[in-house]
Amino acid sequence: MTEETAGVLSGEAVNWAGNVRFSALRWHTPSTVDELRRIVAGARRVHAVGARHSFSPVADGPVELVSLAALPAEPVLDKDAGTVTVSGGVRYGELAPWLHERGYALANLASLPHLTVAGAVATGTHGSGSANPSLAAAVRGLELVTAGGDLLRLTGDHPDLPGAVVALGALGIVSAVTLAVEPTYDIAQYVYDGMPLAQLTDSPESFAAVFDAGYSVSAFTDWRSERVNQVWVKQRPGGVMPARWLDAVAADGPRHPVPGIAAQPCTPQLGEPGPWYARLPHFRLEFTPSAGAELQSEYLLPIEHAPAALGALAGIRAQIAPVLQIAEVRTVAADELWLSMAYQRRSVGLHFTWHPDGPAVDSVLRSVEEVLAPYAPRPHWGKVFRSGPAELAPRYPRWADFVALRSRLDPAGVFGNDLIDRYFASTSPST
Repeated sequence: MTEETAGVLSGEAVNWAGNVRFSALRWHTPSTVDELRRIVAGARRVHAVGARHSFSPVADGPVELVSLAALPAEPVLDKDAGTVTVSGGVRYGELAPWLHERGYALANLASLPHLTVAGAVATGTHGSGSANPSLAAAVRGLELVTAGGDLLRLTGDHPDLPGAVVALGALGIVSAVTLAVEPTYDIAQYVYDGMPLAQLTDSPESFAAVFDAGYSVSAFTDWRSERVNQVWVKQRPGGVMPARWLDAVAADGPRHPVPGIAAQPCTPQLGEPGPWYARLPHFRLEFTPSAGAELQSEYLLPIEHAPAALGALAGIRAQIAPVLQIAEVRTVAADELWLSMAYQRRSVGLHFTWHPDGPAVDSVLRSVEEVLAPYAPRPHWGKVFRSGPAELAPRYPRWADFVALRSRLDPAGVFGNDLIDRYFASTSPST
């Protein structure tokens, strides 16, 4: 262990929101995979941290933390295979323009480009679009540094890959990720004001009329009225939106989804076409995304329950609104990744950007999770939630298989932390 690669964690060792203080005693920033392997081989307990954008302690490390930011960042494009391979520490906002310059693109992006590829993939992070699965669904291969410092490469036909993609860092440190790419494309982004909330809550058909209208659609509400604040519609070439749509009016200027914040940090709107990477995220890489001072929660549940679930939330709006900055509704296609929140079910994502008041958020989450419980919600692993393993295990058909995979690849729990050990310590969902 050298002075260049290890240090004592300081007061800056917190996540992006400041609500999680990392408990590790040591941190590392290896510049090569071989150096990363030596660090892991010599560690009793170690975990990887990405862009520190998780609001849960999923990326905490009980003894040692590793950042992959210094690993070689040059992507490797395989045009014949239709893939790109990148270091796990590369951010989407760095990868995307590199691909575009070479005529390629990813199928979708999250609402902010600041995330690392490995971190976003490991937590099942997603964008929006009824036909767009999570970012993890683009994975065609992984390179893992496993306990003992060994390299494990899993390709698209490996039976362990569906369990290893969304793995919360529990199986090893992801040193490289191979993603599917496609020809580059443009997106035009439209924003509408004042859609009636009933359009989302009346029926599955009225809900689908909104979320099937574009390549990617997001609806924002502060739960203070019977209208949706904004609907953002992102269209690929050929789609044009009217001035009035479903009783909503096209915005007369750029918008920020959080009320009272200037639109400068947001990607271009008003139907102006531009490269996919400059429209699919809501926020620009060079700005602090979202509100900045906030907590976040999100729950994914079967899309057919979206109107009823939104109606249930409307019933507790008096509890939600005082703690809320903005809520976002998105859709996500199903995938086959064992711990993905959209595993084998087309989903609606109900996202909450809260004021940074931990006790108040915890209190309102009790009510949110209670009214959503009939719809078997799966909380986002990287955001704040209260559900325990006894509640969540039955909602994931491959839960026990993931526990078995973890036991096989990391029997000593080298990559565990408090969250992982609590939820995946044994095959019993009550532990």
